[in-house]
Amino acid sequence: MSTTTPTSRPVIKPLVRRPSLIRKREGFEDKTPSSLGKRPMVSFDSNVEVRVIRDWEKAPQLIQEEVRCALEQHALGDPSDYNQVKDIYAAKSKVEDEPSTSTLQNYTQALLGNVSLLNKSCSSLVYAVLESQWLGRQDSYFTLYVRFLANLASAQGVFVVDVLRMLVANLTAVIPSSSRLPGSPVVPRSKIYLRVHEVLQYLLQLIPSASSILCSVLIDAFPHQTDSRRAHAIYVQNVLKTLAYAPELQAEALALITERLVKIDVQVQVDLEDLTEDVGDGLVQKIPRIRNDFAEIMDDSESSDDESVFSNDTDNEEAQRTKDIKSNVEKMDIILDLLFAYYSQLIPAASTDHRLGALDILLSQFVNIILPTHRSRHTQFLLFHFSQQSPIFIDTFVGTCVQLAFDKVQPAIMRQAAAAYLASFVARGAHVPSNIVRDVFSFIGAELERLRSAHEPTCRGPDLRRYSTFYFLVQALLYIFCFRWRDLQYCLEDSSDDSEFEDEDEDLPVIYANGRGHGWRSGVKDILATNIFCKLNPLKICFPAIVTEFARIANHLGVVYVFHLIETNKRVRLSQFAGSSASRSSLRYGQPERESALSARRDNESHLLLDGFFPFDPYHLPVSKRWISDDYREWRGVPGLDDQDDGGKTRRGPEEDEEESEAEEDLDMDDGQES
Repeated sequence: MSTTTPTSRPVIKPLVRRPSLIRKREGFEDKTPSSLGKRPMVSFDSNVEVRVIRDWEKAPQLIQEEVRCALEQHALGDPSDYNQVKDIYAAKSKVEDEPSTSTLQNYTQALLGNVSLLNKSCSSLVYAVLESQWLGRQDSYFTLYVRFLANLASAQGVFVVDVLRMLVANLTAVIPSSSRLPGSPVVPRSKIYLRVHEVLQYLLQLIPSASSILCSVLIDAFPHQTDSRRAHAIYVQNVLKTLAYAPELQAEALALITERLVKIDVQVQVDLEDLTEDVGDGLVQKIPRIRNDFAEIMDDSESSDDESVFSNDTDNEEAQRTKDIKSNVEKMDIILDLLFAYYSQLIPAASTDHRLGALDILLSQFVNIILPTHRSRHTQFLLFHFSQQSPIFIDTFVGTCVQLAFDKVQPAIMRQAAAAYLASFVARGAHVPSNIVRDVFSFIGAELERLRSAHEPTCRGPDLRRYSTFYFLVQALLYIFCFRWRDLQYCLEDSSDDSEFEDEDEDLPVIYANGRGHGWRSGVKDILATNIFCKLNPLKICFPAIVTEFARIANHLGVVYVFHLIETNKRVRLSQFAGSSASRSSLRYGQPERESALSARRDNESHLLLDGFFPFDPYHLPVSKRWISDDYREWRGVPGLDDQDDGGKTRRGPEEDEEESEAEEDLDMDDGQES
C-alpha cells in the first residue's frame, strides 16, 4: 500500500510598499493645517543687545588659572600668554581697548596670588603694573593695589627700589590725566598725594630697611633747578610730609632741601652780578608778592606758573636773564617759606631735647652746606630766625661761629666766613642781648691781640694774603661797633635804662665834644686803637664803606680819630706788600711805595681788599620776609651825626652805602617807565 508524503508549501511574504514621495507629500499636506495652531517652543526678544565677549572679561577663577599658566610658560620660554597679560596693564587711558577697572582688579588679584612667581625674569610685567594708572581709580582697586605692592616688596626684594621710585615720582607735579580716568570719578590731587603717603608709610612699617633706600630715591627725584616754582613747591611740601612718618630721614631730607636751596640762592646772586647795574640792582626788592597757598599752587597749571614769572615776551638775552632771575627768586621764596613753617612747628612745640635736636640739624646744615658756600644770600636766615628763639640757641650759634673763626685747623676761607656770620648775627639780631655783644667784642679783641703779637715783628705793611685772619677779624669788630656801639658804652644820661651794666666797669665817664657823657667798657677803646694803628694797617685792607662809616661814628663819639690814617692810606700801594711782588727799592729803604695818579689808573688793587659780604644784610623776599621781620635790627643812625650830615634823612647801613646811589637811579628809571 503506498502512502503519500505531504509536500510543504512555500510561505508567501507580503509585499513591502516602496516609499513614495507622493504619499509623503500627501501626508505632510494632510498634517499641515493641524500644525498651524501650535505655539513655537523658542522665542527671541529683538531688544536684547548682542555683543562679542572680549577675552579679558573672564571669570576671576579663569583669570587666576590663566595668569598662573602664563607665568609658568614664560619660565619655560613661551612668552605668548605672558605678553598678553602684560599688554593689559600697558594699555593707556582714553583708548577704546582699555580694560575696565574690574578687569584690572581681577588680574591684579591673580598676580597677588602668584606673587612668588614674579621674580626678576618677570621684570617687564612688574614694570608694566607699576607704570599703570592706579591712583585715580576707585578705593577698592586702590586697596588691592596696595596689597599687591606690599606683597611684591616683601616677597621680591629686588623690586623695592622700583616700587619706591614709582611712589616718589607721584609726589612731584602729577600729570592731570592720572586723576581723570574713564569710568572712574575724578580724584583730586590732594587725595592722590595722600594716597601715596599712605602707601609709603605702610611700606616703611612693613620693611624698615626701605627708609635708607627712600632717602636716595628722594634725592634723585628732586626737581631740577630749571623746573618751575610749582614743581619745587609741591615736591618740597611732600618731602616734608614724609618726615611725619619717617623721622629717621629728617636730617638727610632737610639737608637735601637746604643744599638745593643754596644752589638756587647762589645762582640768583651770580646772575644779578652779571646783569648791568641799572637792571640788577634792586631787582629782588621789586618782585611782586606771589601766592604762597599750597592748595592754590597744586591747582595751578604749568603754563600759568610760567606766565606768572614774566608776562611779556623776551626779545633779547638780558630780558631772558631777568626773567630767569625772577623765576629763581620765586622758587627760593616759596621753599624758604615752607621751611620756616616746618621749623616753626618743630621747634616751639617739641620738648627741650627735641628742640636742641632741631637746632643741631640747622647747625649741621650751616657748617656743612651754608658756610662753605660763597655768596649765599637768603638761606642762612633760617639760622638767623631760629637761633634767636631762646638764649640757649643764641649762645649755641654764637659759640659755633666763634669756634670756627678762631680754629687754626680750618681753612682761611672758612674762618673768614665764620667771622662774617658772627659779626653779622651779633649786629643784626634784634634779640641778641648786650652781654653777648660785649663778650663777642672781648673774644675778638683777645684773638686780635694774639695775632698782632705774632705778626707785627715781621710785618712790612698791609698784606691780605699773609694776615687775612687778622684783617677779617678787625672788619668784624668794626662792623659790630657800627651797629651795637650803644651796648659797648655806659651813657650817664641813660644809666637808668641800661640795667645790664654793673659797677664793674673800669673806665670813668668822659665828656666829649658833642656834650654827652660816654663811659666805654673796659678795653673797648684800647682794642680799637691798638689794632687800627698797628703795622698791619687794617684800615687799608678792610672794605672801604665799613671803614668810612666806622670813622664817622668813632670820631663823633670820641672813641678814636682815624681820618688822617685813611687819607694816608690812599697813597699806599698794596701791590708792593703782596708776597714776592714787592719792589727792591721798597725793601732796600724799608719805606712803602707811594701811589701816583698814573699808577692808580694803571693798577686795580680791589682784589687785595676784603669784600663787604655780611650774610645777614637786609632780607627782601616778599613772602618769607614775614618770618624775620621781628628778629631783624635795622640800621639806626647816630643821634646828632646823621641829622647833621643828611639833614634829618635816615642813613643806611655801612654795607649799603655804595649801593644807595645806583638804587635811587634804578627806582627813578622804573617810575619813569610806569608814568
